[in-house]
Amino acid sequence: MTDRLARARGFLRERLGGPEASSSLIEGGASFAYVFGAVLAFLLVVEAATGLALAAFYSPSATDAWASVAYIQDRASWGWVVRGVHHHGGAAIVVVAGLHLVQTAVAGAYRRPRELVWWLGVLLLVLVLAWAVTGYVLRWDQAGFWANRVEMQIASGTPLVGQQVREVAIGGNEYGNLTLTRFYALHVILLPAIVTLVTVFHVRLARRHGPTPLRARPASPRWPDQALRNAIAMAIVFAILLGYVVSQHGADLAAPADASRAYDARPLWYLRWLFELRTLTNSELVALVAPAVVGGFLVGLPLLDTGPDRAPRRRLVWLAACAGLFAVIGALTVMSLARDAGDDALAKRRVEADQLATRARMLARENGVPVTGAHDIYATAPHYTARAIYTERCANCHDAESKERKGPIIAAGHGDRAWLKAFLVDPRHDRFWGKTKLVARTLEAEAAEKEDSPSAAIDAAEFTRAMPPVTVTGKDLEDLVEFVYAQSGAPDVTEAKQQAGAKVYADASCDDCHASKEGEVGASAPNLFGLGSTAYYTDFVGNPKLPIHMNADKSEMPRFDRELSHAEREALAIYLDWLRTATVADVEALAD
Repeated sequence: MTDRLARARGFLRERLGGPEASSSLIEGGASFAYVFGAVLAFLLVVEAATGLALAAFYSPSATDAWASVAYIQDRASWGWVVRGVHHHGGAAIVVVAGLHLVQTAVAGAYRRPRELVWWLGVLLLVLVLAWAVTGYVLRWDQAGFWANRVEMQIASGTPLVGQQVREVAIGGNEYGNLTLTRFYALHVILLPAIVTLVTVFHVRLARRHGPTPLRARPASPRWPDQALRNAIAMAIVFAILLGYVVSQHGADLAAPADASRAYDARPLWYLRWLFELRTLTNSELVALVAPAVVGGFLVGLPLLDTGPDRAPRRRLVWLAACAGLFAVIGALTVMSLARDAGDDALAKRRVEADQLATRARMLARENGVPVTGAHDIYATAPHYTARAIYTERCANCHDAESKERKGPIIAAGHGDRAWLKAFLVDPRHDRFWGKTKLVARTLEAEAAEKEDSPSAAIDAAEFTRAMPPVTVTGKDLEDLVEFVYAQSGAPDVTEAKQQAGAKVYADASCDDCHASKEGEVGASAPNLFGLGSTAYYTDFVGNPKLPIHMNADKSEMPRFDRELSHAEREALAIYLDWLRTATVADVEALAD
């Protein structure tokens, strides 16, 4: 027992190193091959500084997370730079850590007595990847949200404890505030603390043992020889990082997280190999086992490669194994990226997702984010409720592109002077009432009358015929248009033309069919009072079959006062009123 304890102490003493092992000299001389550790430490400091700045603005709740990130990205001074450095800095750490791993493997620096240094380095790489994963979901956008769902789905495939792991991670059965607070705690408290402790221990041990000599040269001092090289490498890496951040204008931000809206989830690029492996095998278990195999190989490498010679040519088997492992990971990553690049349907969906994200961020800048959450951001767009109602209830009968259109086309300029003039000149045109049954019956009756065929004629008393074209022209027509246009209460009415139009209206006997005073019922046509105003449309959409409007025998349009609330009908009316002065570009801008 005493011998075993002594051997254990000797093992630890050799691996941990003693004060006597620490040196200010570098065996084999200073080299840029030794800068990776210093650069990694520098990048971790950068991540800590930028993370602290981001935390000052970030709100870890399902209603506010996306909004706070959008504010940082699009409104806070230099926020996009800080966020970009933090986001892409994580990728830079993975790249530099990978290079450091390769450099250490080539030098054989994982061998006795540096096994513990190597193992701590592998652990740090795993922690950094976990750090990235926990941070990605904090954006609470479609990309981070759906990527995390995939990750949790893979984690739930862990035998025996998978479902429990998932529930603990997301805080129950569904994603919400607890999901964010738990990942936020992991990302900004637990993982930073663990990474800091492991890093300090790793650096301390590495300094005690010193770098593995790469060449037979005299030792040189760390300061200033190696320190200068470290500083140059840090400056170069930071310059590249900053340049990339500027070229990308920070980091991407997708539309707000929405479980009801499908999204093509993809993990961060350095985890794409796992995504491709899962796609190829269609197995969650394989995606769990693969990282364990990779990690197990890296952990076991110092125990497998125990020969006396560190020269790379003497360790070709193990270096080939490492190269093969990284080649497989690289190949899977390239396959995943190439698969996406060749998918035209995916490219189309990505364009649509980007457009949705752009619109969400634009609305957040202009209108703010609703207190109900960023998923309701689109409802802040002008006439959002009205356009949604129109799409669901009205477009089938009134949209120009509808194959089942039955009524007048509703579009930009609806109800303006040009529209009214065209309507008065030819109300039976396809653009107006041309597709209604009322016009069809009227034309049938008029054709029968011209043929003087009583048996084929429809009794005019059975229905009211469609409005005929007006007979006035020239200035009288313009004045009549102004009179009808004035009924909407539009502020740009010309008083003199309106009064002249009222006389034309009376002289042309329009009042034989129409009423023009509030509450009156025309003999056979709608009351024109308030025509085109918000109040008029609200009442008309509620029940167009009322005698004051179209009357039941003339209107095919259903009543909506039982299906739509007054507020919804009023919102739709405001939108119709807005269309009178809107251009085609205005309408397209709302739809974008």
